[in-house]
Amino acid sequence: MLTKEKKHSCSSHVLNLVWAVYSCSMDREGPQTLCDLCLAQVCCSLDVLCSKRADGSLLLMSASLFPHQMTDQLLQKMAKKGILNEKTIGIFRNHEELRLSRVSIRHCLFSVEAFRQAVCPHRLQELDASWLAGDITGAQIISGLTFNSRCASSLRKLSLNGLCMDWASLEKGKVALRSLKDLRTLNLASTDLCNVALEEFCTLPQLESLDISCSAISNLTALLQCKNTLRSLIAHRLRQLDMSAASLLSVLSQLQAMKHLDFSDDHLTAEDGDRSDGDSVASLLWAGLQVLPSLVSLDVSGRKGIREAAVNAFVEARKELVFLGLLATGVSSCGVLSTKKNLKVTGEANEKQLCEALRRYRDRECFIREALFHLYNFTTDSQKPQPEMLELVLRAMQSHPTSLQIHLVATACLFNLTTHDLAEAMSARLLCFTVTQLLYSMKTFQEHTQVQTNCLLALCSDYILQEVPFDTYLAATLVINWLTCHKDPTLQRMAVAVISILVAKQLLSIVQERAMLGVVDSTLKFALRALWNLTDEMPVAARNFIQCNGLELYEELLESYHRESSIQQKVLGLLNNIAEVEELQTALMEADLLEHILSLLQDPEIEMGVRYFAGGILAHITSRPEAWLLEEKLRGTIHKQLHVSIAEWTELDKEIVFYRSLRPFCHLLQTSQPTGVQLWAVWAIHFVLTQNTSHYSWMLEREGVAELLNALTVHPDTHNIIRGLSESILLMLERQQPEPFIKQAEPRSS
Repeated sequence: MLTKEKKHSCSSHVLNLVWAVYSCSMDREGPQTLCDLCLAQVCCSLDVLCSKRADGSLLLMSASLFPHQMTDQLLQKMAKKGILNEKTIGIFRNHEELRLSRVSIRHCLFSVEAFRQAVCPHRLQELDASWLAGDITGAQIISGLTFNSRCASSLRKLSLNGLCMDWASLEKGKVALRSLKDLRTLNLASTDLCNVALEEFCTLPQLESLDISCSAISNLTALLQCKNTLRSLIAHRLRQLDMSAASLLSVLSQLQAMKHLDFSDDHLTAEDGDRSDGDSVASLLWAGLQVLPSLVSLDVSGRKGIREAAVNAFVEARKELVFLGLLATGVSSCGVLSTKKNLKVTGEANEKQLCEALRRYRDRECFIREALFHLYNFTTDSQKPQPEMLELVLRAMQSHPTSLQIHLVATACLFNLTTHDLAEAMSARLLCFTVTQLLYSMKTFQEHTQVQTNCLLALCSDYILQEVPFDTYLAATLVINWLTCHKDPTLQRMAVAVISILVAKQLLSIVQERAMLGVVDSTLKFALRALWNLTDEMPVAARNFIQCNGLELYEELLESYHRESSIQQKVLGLLNNIAEVEELQTALMEADLLEHILSLLQDPEIEMGVRYFAGGILAHITSRPEAWLLEEKLRGTIHKQLHVSIAEWTELDKEIVFYRSLRPFCHLLQTSQPTGVQLWAVWAIHFVLTQNTSHYSWMLEREGVAELLNALTVHPDTHNIIRGLSESILLMLERQQPEPFIKQAEPRSS
């Protein structure tokens, strides 16, 4: 029987899981699998579900027998979340219940001892230990795996890319290495692999696939030891290879089982210059007509000096060819390539080739950069949504998180692929992924103006900012931080547009939450005031407020908080800001809304501040007869009630509004305006000038308001109340101005 505390804990986990299922079910692409959700919950609850051993490592307290696949997924999810470490990897020491089979621990950090205790006891089929953090070596990995005979005999695939091999220590244990008798795939890219070590690895009896890219290998003769089994060789960027074309072909011609050969290189950078290895590669292509009879895949991307004739002859002679890598060779536009429907090609001739390059070369920065550069040019005027291409660009960014060159071009591609209406055809998941990567780029490359510009351009989308779920707080913080350090007017406009949507979205969410609870507290008032200030003299922010469905929410607030003048005043203040923007006035032209606001204006029991803003909204909305969309009778009624109501107003004893400019009043002060509209405008100016004469007096002169008031005082049709208020304003303005000092001239003596 559970204690109250344990019951509460279990209930909490169940509720969290239910909520996770519900949240994911809202995604447009459907919910995640139940297995994914449960494993994610386990990752979040390790401290609760585990006890600690004496050495600090975790032990899962109640572990049932897990299937291989689920255990592999748990470890992979922990690694992906960045929580697989010295302490947490300890849960996999329980190899009887948690049985690992296919393990990926790339980029993780833990000691050799933790690896041996948690990973090596399992009957592994695959292990990817590439780019492990810390000082763990390839030799230590192999030594640990071969210490367990069951693991050594079951292992089929081993990846040690990016590690120091420490061959000197491993050389003592050659017998142990040979115990990997069923190893089929070995990846040793970007290691300190040498010729001697290669000879030893090539003695593995079942070796079928070998990756020795970016290593110090200078001679490939050792490959002849596995010539009957080797089906795939990846030898990208072997800069120290010292073999003549004839010697190279002599070795390759004996690899009769070879199906896939990657002999690509990176000759894209300036320091490479014009390398003269093109002839040897061309010879390889020509010779390929006779040698390597089983070859169906060849990659020579990045190699210069290859001629179209060699490509045409090679492709025509290889009817079973399924892949040809030609990126950055200058020959990917060969006509023969387009005639082979089943042939996949990496190159820069078209979008299909570039996407294939992004797909195949994800870990090769040089090729990704080259492909993105050409992809940007292809997508500049893109008219159709390309979600698969967008995801490939995002994966490339994710694979190279610190590469400025990758993110510089990739963010520009993201803009091309999501601009205009293209984003609306993408899934919510993909757009969320897009925004996440954009924010990561902004955060990582804060000092690079062009990256920031690209990100702002991509983010400056009403649809993305309003419809896509993402970390709005992080986005607002990054944009505000950038805005405070840069003064470019164009970029400032974009940044302000993004911020206004983000802030409005967040604040409206707070307002809606508080309104649903029916509370009147400082949080609600602060959010309403912030939205009011955000839209003041900011048409972009006012438009964003409308697009975020703010009007509908504010109409509900007017109804539900009809007895709360402090709330109503802030709501009407924001609606007044919208009413001041000519192109947004149609959004307020709803008969029910205007009639409700009119009732607030007319009600003498309503606080004066509420009536003031109600009058302002009605004055602005009805000031342009050509834009009026409702019945003319309603407009006439509003004009009449504006005059009747305001004529009875008395001066307020406190300041309720602060204007940054009086320009919005200029249109209302025209002599052609109805008296109700004019009366609200002059009463408002008289009121604020009385409250803060020094602040507004200069506006009256510089913004042309005083001139309009003078015109009203002399116009024969001006109502007496309006004329009187106008004259009073001008008198206050005259008194505020300093008296000119005139020096009296002294009479001249004759």
